[in-house]
Amino acid sequence: MTDTPRKNAPNRRGRPFKPGNAGRPRGARNRATLAAAALLEGEAEALTRKAVELALGGNAFALKLCLERILPPRRERDVALNLPTLRTPADVGEVSAVILAAVTNGEITLGEAAELARLVADHVSALQSSEKHETEAFIFPSLGSSLRRLTRSEDDDR
Repeated sequence: MTDTPRKNAPNRRGRPFKPGNAGRPRGARNRATLAAAALLEGEAEALTRKAVELALGGNAFALKLCLERILPPRRERDVALNLPTLRTPADVGEVSAVILAAVTNGEITLGEAAELARLVADHVSALQSSEKHETEAFIFPSLGSSLRRLTRSEDDDR
């Protein structure tokens, strides 16, 4: 037998680094990226000026590049609705009706309505929790301080 590896043997690479060494440190940049950054260093203003000149000259790609930098795409848009005040859980029907009307009139999208509904549900949950605490404190005045301690410890567990 010879000591030369077989041609049809699986190509095993093995571990490229010793245990505890993950290779390149997190956040380290590629050599090509570093070289490009070194070439462009100090030229950013001139390149920006040239891109603006090309955009003003009618170059569609330069125009798109400039607009994307000036006005980046927004993930969410502002929603302006005149919602009624939500002071008690009983007011939730009125608020939901306004949100539903805004969707049916095309003022907001279904996704925006879902986010608003989730926000309203969270607020109603907070109102109910507050009402429950006030009721328990009224019914059991001697347990008022104990209820406050219980509520705080339950919140800490979450």
